[in-house]
Amino acid sequence: MRSTAATLFVSLLALSLSVGAVSAQTVDGGRGSLPLQVPESYDGDSAVPLVVTLHGYTSSGAGIESYMQYGDLVDSHGFLLVSPDGTRESGGDNNRFWNASKACCNFMDSTVDDSAYVLAIINAVKSEYNVDPKRVYLIGHSNGGFMAYRAAYDHSNTIAAMVSLAGAASTVDRAAPANPVHVLQIHGTDDATIGYEGREIGGNAYPGAVATVERWAGYNGCAGEGTAGGTRDLESEITGAETTATRYVSACTAGGSSELWSIAGGSHVPSLSSTFNREVIGWLFAHPKP
Repeated sequence: MRSTAATLFVSLLALSLSVGAVSAQTVDGGRGSLPLQVPESYDGDSAVPLVVTLHGYTSSGAGIESYMQYGDLVDSHGFLLVSPDGTRESGGDNNRFWNASKACCNFMDSTVDDSAYVLAIINAVKSEYNVDPKRVYLIGHSNGGFMAYRAAYDHSNTIAAMVSLAGAASTVDRAAPANPVHVLQIHGTDDATIGYEGREIGGNAYPGAVATVERWAGYNGCAGEGTAGGTRDLESEITGAETTATRYVSACTAGGSSELWSIAGGSHVPSLSSTFNREVIGWLFAHPKP
């Protein structure tokens, strides 16, 4: 007959294994283990949203989390969160980057397929967790915003909605993706790095914020001009509700829409308000696949 101590040890071990199966905090999309945040309420029975954040050039998964702090909302909003790292450049300062578009930011002509990697991460999480297939979302900053557009285009059957802060669509306007995707562009009007009006990097022109959302409005079958969608306070160092929304939602194909939040006077790395992350997550969760 087992001793009381032995029985207690076995019980505690079983409990720890059970908890670990639910709250394991790593996932591998093919380039090594990545931190995965799992909500305390996750039980494996109910499908939950998945959010993938994509950092800017020179930054990291930890960097974008420190900046945007979506991890603070994992428990209260009940979603899975993963923040991968791009690969490092082969020379120079060996900065991390995403091979997203001709303009930004594969400056050393790497052949890495980051679009496939983003999908591999999503599929890896799906293989271990009960992910709601209608609520898979991307959030990117700068180069990560370019990457979010690229991945949403390439994997429109998987991505429900995406948000880009200070990114842009591809340098070339292509035919519409196979499926509609909800897109939100957030951009500071005084961005000196990725111009609000568009610019070029290394001779490769990228569209501005308005052109980006209008292109995706077209992809999503939306009709007419954008309409005013209210104001928001997204920048903590600019007084008042400095951000205006423009929405392209009329007659869009089910599962698609396009929206622009313009931060008047905002920079490339705006000082985010305390409500910024909740505003973005709220917008994403309001835009699942049909």
